Amino acid sequence: MGLSDKQKAVADEYIVTLDKTKSYLKYYKSVKKRETAYAAASRLFEKPAMKAYIEERMKALDEEMIAQQREVLRFLSAVMRGETKEAVLIGQGNGRQSIGDIDVSMKDRIRAGELLGKRYGLWTEKVDLDGGVAITFIEDVPLDD
Repeated sequence: MGLSDKQKAVADEYIVTLDKTKSYLKYYKSVKKRETAYAAASRLFEKPAMKAYIEERMKALDEEMIAQQREVLRFLSAVMRGETKEAVLIGQGNGRQSIGDIDVSMKDRIRAGELLGKRYGLWTEKVDLDGGVAITFIEDVPLDD
C-alpha cells in the first residue's frame, strides 16, 4: 500500500525539521492534543512504505548535493588548465573592499594536476610480484589445536 500525498508531505516536512510530531501537526490540523499527534506520528513513521519513502528521498537529496566522481574530475581538470577563477578581496582604500576574480595560482594548478595524476595512477611504481610461488591451503587441522 502506497502513501497518500498528505503522508508524503509529512515525510518531506520531517526531512527538513527532523521532528515527527511537528511534521504531523502541520498537515493534520484536526488533531488538537500533542500527545495524540505524537502517537499518530509514531504509527505513521513505523509504516514500511513511509520508511522506504524517506530513505528514497534522502538518497535523492544526497545525489543532488554530493559531488559525483565525474564532477570532481571535471573541476580538477578545469583548475589544472587555468579555466577557473578565484575570488579575492581587493582593497579600495579607506577600509573598503570589493570582490574580484583572479587566475588560480600555479601551486593550486599543480596540486590539481597531482590529484588527477594520482587518480589515473601516473606516478605509482608498478612492481611485478609474480614470483611463481604456489599457495597451499591445509584443511585437515584438528579442531582441538
